[in-house]
Amino acid sequence: MESMNRKAAFLCLGTMGYPMAGHLARAGCAMTVYNRTAARAEAWVAEYGGKSAKTPAEAVADVEFAFLCSGNDDDVRSVVGGDAGVWAALPAGAVLVDHTTGSAELARELEAEAQRSGCGFLDAPVSGGQSGAENGALTIMLGGAQESYERVKPLLDCYAKKHLLMGEAGSGQLTKMVNQICIAGLVQGLSEGLHFAQKSGLDAHRVVEVISQGAAQSWQMDNRFETMLAGKFDFGFAVDWMRKDLGIALAEADRIGAKLEVTALVDRFYAEVQAAGGSRSDTSSLITRLK
Repeated sequence: MESMNRKAAFLCLGTMGYPMAGHLARAGCAMTVYNRTAARAEAWVAEYGGKSAKTPAEAVADVEFAFLCSGNDDDVRSVVGGDAGVWAALPAGAVLVDHTTGSAELARELEAEAQRSGCGFLDAPVSGGQSGAENGALTIMLGGAQESYERVKPLLDCYAKKHLLMGEAGSGQLTKMVNQICIAGLVQGLSEGLHFAQKSGLDAHRVVEVISQGAAQSWQMDNRFETMLAGKFDFGFAVDWMRKDLGIALAEADRIGAKLEVTALVDRFYAEVQAAGGSRSDTSSLITRLK
Protein backbone atom coordinates (compact mmCIF):
# COMPACT_ATOMS: atom_id res chain seq x y z
CA MET A 1 0.00 0.00 0.00
CA GLU A 2 1.12 3.54 -0.65
CA SER A 3 0.84 4.26 3.08
CA MET A 4 3.60 1.76 3.94
CA ASN A 5 6.50 3.22 5.90
CA ARG A 6 4.77 6.56 6.46
CA LYS A 7 5.39 8.10 9.87
CA ALA A 8 2.12 9.12 11.46
CA ALA A 9 0.70 10.04 14.85
CA PHE A 10 -2.82 9.58 16.11
CA LEU A 11 -3.96 11.75 19.01
CA CYS A 12 -6.93 10.82 21.21
CA LEU A 13 -7.86 7.15 21.13
CA GLY A 14 -11.55 7.27 21.88
CA THR A 15 -14.31 5.09 20.48
CA MET A 16 -13.51 6.30 16.98
CA GLY A 17 -9.81 7.09 17.15
CA TYR A 18 -8.70 3.75 18.58
CA PRO A 19 -9.82 1.62 15.59
CA MET A 20 -8.96 4.33 13.05
CA ALA A 21 -5.37 4.39 14.30
CA GLY A 22 -5.41 0.61 14.20
CA HIS A 23 -6.22 0.59 10.49
CA LEU A 24 -3.25 2.85 9.82
CA ALA A 25 -0.98 0.52 11.77
CA ARG A 26 -2.25 -2.52 9.85
CA ALA A 27 -1.52 -0.69 6.60
CA GLY A 28 2.12 -0.39 7.59
CA CYS A 29 2.36 3.13 8.99
CA ALA A 30 4.96 3.68 11.70
CA MET A 31 2.58 4.90 14.39
CA THR A 32 2.99 6.98 17.51
CA VAL A 33 -0.14 7.46 19.61
CA TYR A 34 -1.15 9.82 22.38
CA ASN A 35 -4.10 9.68 24.72
CA ARG A 36 -4.87 11.76 27.78
CA THR A 37 -5.38 8.52 29.74
CA ALA A 38 -2.01 6.87 29.15
CA ALA A 39 -3.31 3.36 29.85
CA ARG A 40 -5.49 3.59 26.75
CA ALA A 41 -2.45 4.40 24.58
CA GLU A 42 -0.48 1.58 26.16
CA ALA A 43 -3.30 -0.87 25.43
CA TRP A 44 -3.34 0.30 21.81
CA VAL A 45 0.42 -0.25 21.47
CA ALA A 46 0.07 -3.72 22.99
CA GLU A 47 -2.52 -4.55 20.32
CA TYR A 48 -1.08 -2.85 17.25
CA GLY A 49 2.58 -2.08 17.93
CA GLY A 50 4.22 1.29 17.45
CA LYS A 51 4.88 3.51 20.42
CA SER A 52 3.05 5.84 22.78
CA ALA A 53 3.97 9.39 23.70
CA LYS A 54 3.46 11.35 26.91
CA THR A 55 2.42 14.56 25.17
CA PRO A 56 0.97 15.58 21.79
CA ALA A 57 4.22 17.40 21.00
CA GLU A 58 6.25 14.25 21.60
CA ALA A 59 3.86 12.23 19.45
CA VAL A 60 4.15 14.48 16.37
CA ALA A 61 7.80 15.49 16.59
CA ASP A 62 9.02 13.50 13.57
CA VAL A 63 5.90 12.55 11.61
CA GLU A 64 4.60 13.31 8.14
CA PHE A 65 0.95 13.12 9.17
CA ALA A 66 -0.82 13.79 12.46
CA PHE A 67 -4.42 12.67 12.99
CA LEU A 68 -6.70 13.93 15.74
CA CYS A 69 -10.17 12.77 16.79
CA SER A 70 -11.36 14.48 19.95
CA GLY A 71 -14.65 15.55 21.49
CA ASN A 72 -15.20 19.25 20.80
CA ASP A 73 -13.54 22.57 19.97
CA ASP A 74 -12.06 23.08 23.44
CA ASP A 75 -10.65 19.55 23.50
CA VAL A 76 -8.92 20.15 20.17
CA ARG A 77 -7.45 23.45 21.35
CA SER A 78 -6.06 21.73 24.45
CA VAL A 79 -4.29 19.16 22.26
CA VAL A 80 -2.83 21.51 19.67
CA GLY A 81 -1.91 24.49 21.84
CA GLY A 82 0.71 25.19 24.49
CA ASP A 83 4.29 24.06 24.95
CA ALA A 84 3.28 20.37 24.89
CA GLY A 85 0.80 20.71 22.03
CA VAL A 86 0.88 19.81 18.35
CA TRP A 87 1.93 23.22 17.05
CA ALA A 88 4.96 23.23 19.34
CA ALA A 89 6.54 20.29 17.52
CA LEU A 90 4.79 19.37 14.24
CA PRO A 91 7.48 19.53 11.54
CA ALA A 92 7.16 22.01 8.69
CA GLY A 93 5.59 20.26 5.72
CA ALA A 94 3.60 17.79 7.82
CA VAL A 95 -0.19 17.65 7.58
CA LEU A 96 -2.60 17.78 10.53
CA VAL A 97 -5.92 16.01 9.89
CA ASP A 98 -8.63 16.83 12.44
CA HIS A 99 -11.41 14.20 12.47
CA THR A 100 -13.20 15.90 15.36
CA THR A 101 -16.72 17.14 14.67
CA GLY A 102 -16.41 20.79 15.59
CA SER A 103 -17.15 24.28 14.35
CA ALA A 104 -16.15 25.72 11.01
CA GLU A 105 -14.65 28.60 12.97
CA LEU A 106 -12.24 26.23 14.70
CA ALA A 107 -11.24 24.72 11.36
CA ARG A 108 -10.35 28.13 9.97
CA GLU A 109 -8.42 28.90 13.16
CA LEU A 110 -6.40 25.70 12.79
CA GLU A 111 -5.78 26.37 9.11
CA ALA A 112 -4.34 29.81 9.95
CA GLU A 113 -2.07 28.31 12.61
CA ALA A 114 -0.94 25.58 10.21
CA GLN A 115 0.05 28.17 7.63
CA ARG A 116 2.09 30.05 10.24
CA SER A 117 3.84 26.78 11.10
CA GLY A 118 4.51 25.84 7.48
CA CYS A 119 2.18 22.83 7.76
CA GLY A 120 -0.88 21.57 5.97
CA PHE A 121 -4.29 21.21 7.61
CA LEU A 122 -7.53 19.42 6.79
CA ASP A 123 -10.75 19.49 8.78
CA ALA A 124 -12.12 16.00 8.27
CA PRO A 125 -15.18 15.05 10.34
CA VAL A 126 -16.47 11.54 9.81
CA SER A 127 -19.80 9.73 9.58
CA GLY A 128 -20.46 6.06 10.13
CA GLY A 129 -20.19 5.69 13.88
CA GLN A 130 -18.27 3.14 15.89
CA SER A 131 -19.05 0.28 13.50
CA GLY A 132 -17.83 2.34 10.56
CA ALA A 133 -14.56 3.07 12.35
CA GLU A 134 -14.06 -0.56 13.35
CA ASN A 135 -14.87 -1.88 9.87
CA GLY A 136 -12.87 0.73 7.98
CA ALA A 137 -16.03 2.01 6.31
CA LEU A 138 -16.30 5.63 7.37
CA THR A 139 -17.39 8.54 5.22
CA ILE A 140 -15.08 11.56 5.52
CA MET A 141 -15.90 15.09 4.42
CA LEU A 142 -12.89 17.39 4.21
CA GLY A 143 -11.98 21.04 3.99
CA GLY A 144 -8.58 22.46 3.12
CA ALA A 145 -5.99 22.60 0.36
CA GLN A 146 -6.07 20.17 -2.55
CA GLU A 147 -2.35 19.46 -2.13
CA SER A 148 -2.78 18.34 1.48
CA TYR A 149 -5.76 16.21 0.51
CA GLU A 150 -3.87 14.46 -2.28
CA ARG A 151 -1.05 13.60 0.11
CA VAL A 152 -3.30 12.11 2.77
CA LYS A 153 -5.76 10.25 0.50
CA PRO A 154 -3.92 6.89 0.63
CA LEU A 155 -4.05 6.94 4.43
CA LEU A 156 -7.74 7.88 4.51
CA ASP A 157 -8.39 4.87 2.29
CA CYS A 158 -7.27 2.69 5.22
CA TYR A 159 -10.45 3.40 7.19
CA ALA A 160 -12.90 5.10 4.82
CA LYS A 161 -15.23 3.83 2.14
CA LYS A 162 -15.70 7.38 0.85
CA HIS A 163 -13.88 10.66 1.31
CA LEU A 164 -14.19 13.90 -0.61
CA LEU A 165 -12.68 17.39 -0.44
CA MET A 166 -15.58 19.83 -0.15
CA GLY A 167 -13.73 23.14 -0.40
CA GLU A 168 -11.58 25.43 1.71
CA ALA A 169 -10.95 24.96 5.43
CA GLY A 170 -14.24 24.68 7.32
CA SER A 171 -16.08 23.06 4.41
CA GLY A 172 -15.73 19.61 5.93
CA GLN A 173 -17.34 20.78 9.15
CA LEU A 174 -20.13 22.53 7.28
CA THR A 175 -20.82 19.34 5.34
CA LYS A 176 -20.93 17.34 8.59
CA MET A 177 -23.53 19.82 9.85
CA VAL A 178 -25.67 18.99 6.82
CA ASN A 179 -25.19 15.30 7.64
CA GLN A 180 -26.41 15.73 11.21
CA ILE A 181 -29.32 17.95 10.16
CA CYS A 182 -30.52 15.21 7.81
CA ILE A 183 -30.06 12.45 10.39
CA ALA A 184 -32.04 14.33 13.05
CA GLY A 185 -35.10 14.56 10.83
CA LEU A 186 -34.77 10.96 9.68
CA VAL A 187 -34.59 9.53 13.19
CA GLN A 188 -37.61 11.54 14.30
CA GLY A 189 -39.57 10.44 11.24
CA LEU A 190 -38.61 6.79 11.78
CA SER A 191 -39.54 7.03 15.46
CA GLU A 192 -42.97 8.40 14.64
CA GLY A 193 -43.52 5.84 11.87
CA LEU A 194 -42.68 2.86 14.10
CA HIS A 195 -44.76 4.32 16.94
CA PHE A 196 -47.72 4.78 14.59
CA ALA A 197 -47.38 1.22 13.24
CA GLN A 198 -47.46 -0.24 16.74
CA LYS A 199 -50.37 1.92 17.89
CA SER A 200 -52.41 0.98 14.82
CA GLY A 201 -52.00 -2.73 15.53
CA LEU A 202 -49.68 -3.50 12.63
CA ASP A 203 -46.69 -5.83 12.84
CA ALA A 204 -43.97 -3.19 12.74
CA HIS A 205 -41.35 -5.69 11.55
CA ARG A 206 -43.48 -6.58 8.53
CA VAL A 207 -44.16 -2.90 7.91
CA VAL A 208 -40.44 -2.19 7.69
CA GLU A 209 -39.90 -5.30 5.55
CA VAL A 210 -42.08 -3.82 2.84
CA ILE A 211 -41.53 -0.06 3.13
CA SER A 212 -37.74 -0.46 3.34
CA GLN A 213 -37.87 -1.59 -0.28
CA GLY A 214 -39.42 1.71 -1.35
CA ALA A 215 -38.88 5.43 -1.01
CA ALA A 216 -38.94 5.34 2.80
CA GLN A 217 -35.71 3.34 2.98
CA SER A 218 -32.78 4.88 4.88
CA TRP A 219 -29.63 3.84 6.74
CA GLN A 220 -31.41 4.55 9.99
CA MET A 221 -34.27 2.26 9.05
CA ASP A 222 -31.97 -0.55 7.91
CA ASN A 223 -29.69 -0.39 10.94
CA ARG A 224 -31.83 0.84 13.82
CA PHE A 225 -35.46 -0.24 13.49
CA GLU A 226 -35.04 -3.60 15.23
CA THR A 227 -33.27 -2.18 18.27
CA MET A 228 -35.76 0.69 18.42
CA LEU A 229 -38.66 -1.77 18.55
CA ALA A 230 -36.81 -3.84 21.16
CA GLY A 231 -36.04 -0.77 23.29
CA LYS A 232 -32.28 -1.34 23.17
CA PHE A 233 -30.15 1.80 23.07
CA ASP A 234 -26.95 0.97 25.00
CA PHE A 235 -24.67 1.36 21.96
CA GLY A 236 -23.95 3.66 19.06
CA PHE A 237 -23.76 7.45 18.86
CA ALA A 238 -24.74 9.04 22.17
CA VAL A 239 -27.48 11.62 22.52
CA ASP A 240 -25.00 13.94 24.27
CA TRP A 241 -22.81 13.98 21.18
CA MET A 242 -25.76 14.47 18.84
CA ARG A 243 -26.90 17.49 20.83
CA LYS A 244 -23.37 18.87 20.68
CA ASP A 245 -23.39 18.49 16.89
CA LEU A 246 -26.87 19.95 16.48
CA GLY A 247 -25.88 22.88 18.67
CA ILE A 248 -22.98 23.61 16.32
CA ALA A 249 -25.31 23.42 13.31
CA LEU A 250 -27.94 25.64 14.89
CA ALA A 251 -25.35 28.25 15.87
CA GLU A 252 -23.96 28.27 12.32
CA ALA A 253 -27.50 28.57 10.95
CA ASP A 254 -28.08 31.65 13.08
CA ARG A 255 -24.82 33.11 11.80
CA ILE A 256 -25.62 32.62 8.11
CA GLY A 257 -29.39 33.15 8.29
CA ALA A 258 -30.48 29.59 7.48
CA LYS A 259 -33.80 28.22 8.78
CA LEU A 260 -33.54 24.89 10.61
CA GLU A 261 -37.03 24.58 12.04
CA VAL A 262 -37.24 20.78 12.21
CA THR A 263 -33.67 20.50 13.48
CA ALA A 264 -34.39 22.92 16.32
CA LEU A 265 -37.49 20.92 17.24
CA VAL A 266 -35.65 17.59 17.23
CA ASP A 267 -32.87 19.13 19.32
CA ARG A 268 -35.49 19.97 21.96
CA PHE A 269 -36.77 16.39 21.78
CA TYR A 270 -33.24 15.12 22.42
CA ALA A 271 -33.07 17.44 25.42
CA GLU A 272 -36.12 15.60 26.78
CA VAL A 273 -34.35 12.26 26.28
CA GLN A 274 -31.35 13.63 28.20
CA ALA A 275 -33.58 14.84 31.02
CA ALA A 276 -35.08 11.33 31.25
CA GLY A 277 -31.63 9.82 31.76
CA GLY A 278 -30.79 8.94 28.16
CA SER A 279 -27.67 11.06 27.69
CA ARG A 280 -25.49 8.10 26.74
CA SER A 281 -28.14 6.22 24.77
CA ASP A 282 -27.93 5.88 21.00
CA THR A 283 -29.62 8.64 19.01
CA SER A 284 -32.36 6.17 17.99
CA SER A 285 -33.62 6.44 21.59
CA LEU A 286 -35.63 9.40 20.33
CA ILE A 287 -38.53 6.92 20.04
CA THR A 288 -38.67 6.59 23.85
CA ARG A 289 -40.39 10.00 24.04
CA LEU A 290 -43.39 8.57 22.23
CA LYS A 291 -43.98 5.55 24.46
